[in-house]
Amino acid sequence: MRLVDTSSWIEWLTDSDVGRRVGDHLPAPEMCLVPTIVQMEVAKWSSRLDDETALERILALMRTCHVVPLDTEIALAAAGACRTHRLATADAVVFATAQAHGADILTCDAHFAELPGVIFVPK
Repeated sequence: MRLVDTSSWIEWLTDSDVGRRVGDHLPAPEMCLVPTIVQMEVAKWSSRLDDETALERILALMRTCHVVPLDTEIALAAAGACRTHRLATADAVVFATAQAHGADILTCDAHFAELPGVIFVPK
């Protein structure tokens, strides 16, 4: 399983040079995890586009993946990841979600670069 984080989705969706490299690592939807916090962050980003159709297409694509809601177990693990790895809350939720599901993380976010189980595509 592979968790695709917000930075990777945005780069891929904008078809940037980095996004094309991210595309080389995107799993099939049945092997992709999407935490609900990533859905929120991507929706927040896409709201800047002022294009409701684009947002609906993005969310429809994400719904073909395994959407993982934030539950108590992940929340408590995320709190620990905040302390242990000095991660911001959203990043800690992403990390804890991946850990809880035995998944790696596909990211362009340097905050994750040195963590275990990360495929880092630098900008």
